[in-house]
Amino acid sequence: MATGVVVDDEVASAFQEFKLQSTKLRYYIYIIEDKKTIKIEKSGERSKTYEDFCADLPENSCRYGLIDLEFKSNDGRPTSKLVLITWNPDTASIRDKMLYSGSKEAIKSALNGVGIHINATDQSELDLETSVLPSVKKFA
Repeated sequence: MATGVVVDDEVASAFQEFKLQSTKLRYYIYIIEDKKTIKIEKSGERSKTYEDFCADLPENSCRYGLIDLEFKSNDGRPTSKLVLITWNPDTASIRDKMLYSGSKEAIKSALNGVGIHINATDQSELDLETSVLPSVKKFA
């Protein structure tokens, strides 16, 4: 479903720096402004944690989030993966949920190379140990 939403040029250029770790950031939170453009809303310094990332997601509004998630693989190696999380809470308006769901392909194509995509509709689906890490470790 195409919504006509476009990705701001800054999203792609910031992502290239983020991939190369030249920005020293842990994550980005993206917002759709004026139902037209996906823009960077917030970013988290490298010292921030996954919990800080989750705290930056609004409780009742949709967002996209990209995080450089560090964890130990199943064989104990420290590793990291870029993870795109679509935050589409049940408590958001139907219009918002439709807009973010329909525009996800636009941000996925702008963030070329992110292979792990997670959809979350409530806090339990953001839980690192029970929901996110099991999905991410499949790619480690």
